[in-house]
Amino acid sequence: MPALPITFNRHLKQRLWGGRKLLTHYNIALPDASLYGESWEISDRHGDDEQSTVTSAGDFHGKTLNQLWNEHRAQVFGESYLEHPSKRLPLLIKILDAQQDLSIQVHPPKEVAKELNGEPKTEMWYIAHAEPGAKLYVGFKEHITPEDFQKAILEGSVSEHVHALTPKVGESILLESGRLHAIGAGLVIHEIQQNSDTTYRVFDWNRIDTDGKTRELHIKQAIKSIDFSDISPAMDTPKGDVICSCDYFQVAKKTLEQGQTITPNDSDKFAIYTVVQGSLKLGSSIYPMGQTILMPPNSLSLTAMDNSVVLITTI
Repeated sequence: MPALPITFNRHLKQRLWGGRKLLTHYNIALPDASLYGESWEISDRHGDDEQSTVTSAGDFHGKTLNQLWNEHRAQVFGESYLEHPSKRLPLLIKILDAQQDLSIQVHPPKEVAKELNGEPKTEMWYIAHAEPGAKLYVGFKEHITPEDFQKAILEGSVSEHVHALTPKVGESILLESGRLHAIGAGLVIHEIQQNSDTTYRVFDWNRIDTDGKTRELHIKQAIKSIDFSDISPAMDTPKGDVICSCDYFQVAKKTLEQGQTITPNDSDKFAIYTVVQGSLKLGSSIYPMGQTILMPPNSLSLTAMDNSVVLITTI
């Protein structure tokens, strides 16, 4: 019997660097007038405010994503994942609204993470909205030694060494563990990442808070984690529909005209749809722009209600 799409609640995160674009761009209801920087769309993390729960009707209504992964893995994700060693779904999917520059940071590679008791984190960014001149900061402008870069951190001159990109809507970039990076002000981004949350802050633009204090930096851990050979990277070039492929996930981008249908390519494995433009429907169910949908194996097709763009994430 064909499977129905599964939707989840989202966890909204207030951030000092956030804004109101989750509401104005995606019509995501915000609970108050605060600044919101993140919407966690698919999350199998530990805390109650980081664990996705099924909201769609059907047999799984009210179950957590972790329950689906551990108790209904074959039915929801596919039999090929029954031997997967992770006790949690190894993906985390977010929408980010950056109205101020985020701190320059790095996530530890696998071998370093183990040494530092952290988690490796490879991620990718898809640009959904960009104000004129908005920047991403990725890698280095030129070669610099770890010793000289540590000196730049202590002197507060990191920004002189970090490579800046001016991305366009529809572009994407892979950020493997070890790649120095930051999101600049004026961007709305879909982030698809490993299910991990270890971040080492390198530079916070010399900002101080209302108490005159600076945010904590993680210099020792960052220096051990950074890939210093990462010079002047560019936004990624798609290979057909595939815009990102790494050891942990693959992301394809599908453009649909009104009335076209979309079905997961592999009937034996799950896929996650993210509607970044337009909307999809199945019967009376509408999946608007900004919606993330888990498509179990052998899922029914969805139909584009208008010209639409969908990201398709698989592992």
